[in-house]
Amino acid sequence: MDFLQNHVEALVFCSPVPAKIAEIKACLSEMFNADVPDDDIQQALQRLEEKYAAEEYAFQLNRAGGGYQFVTKPAYQTSIGIMLKQQSKKRLSTSAMETLSIIAYKQPISKTEVENIRGVNCDYAIQKLLDKGLIEIRGKAETIGRPMLYGTSARFMEYFGINDIHELPTPKDFTQEPNTIGETPDHQL
Repeated sequence: MDFLQNHVEALVFCSPVPAKIAEIKACLSEMFNADVPDDDIQQALQRLEEKYAAEEYAFQLNRAGGGYQFVTKPAYQTSIGIMLKQQSKKRLSTSAMETLSIIAYKQPISKTEVENIRGVNCDYAIQKLLDKGLIEIRGKAETIGRPMLYGTSARFMEYFGINDIHELPTPKDFTQEPNTIGETPDHQL
C-alpha cells in the first residue's frame, strides 16, 4: 500500500476542479507537517495514471486545466451522455455557443465587438455564460466608455478538456469570392 499515493488519489478525487500539484503539495505538507517533494507527488500521479489505465476501471486520471482530475473513459461516454441529457435539460443555446466561440478566439473582447461579429444583441448570452462560469471579466478597454472585456475562464478549460487556450482547434480560413453581381464582366468592356 502506497500511503502517499492514496492521499494524492483522495485529494484529486475530492477536488471539484482539476487539482494542481502546488495545491496537492500544500495539503500534504500541512497534513504531514513536513515538506513533500514535487517529484514524489509527480511519481504518485504517474502511478495513478498507470493504475487507472487498466481496462477494469471506467475512469482515468486526466490532466486538464493545469491540474489533474478523474474523468470517465471515452468508451462510456454514450451511456453517461444519455444520463446527463436526462438530468440536464438546459444546455448552452446556439446563441450562447456562438458568443462563447467568439470570446474564446478573440479574447479579450468587449460585448460591442461580439455583437458586431454576431450582428445581434448578446446581453443575454453573455450573462448566461458569466452565470455558468465559462467566461469572466478580464478588465476594461482603453477606449471611449471603457467597456468591459471578456475572456474564457478556468471552468471553460475544464469544460472543454483543454489545458491552454492554444489547444482550441484552428478556425478554417473561409475565402469568399468577391460579389460581382451587377458588374460588367471585363471581357465586355
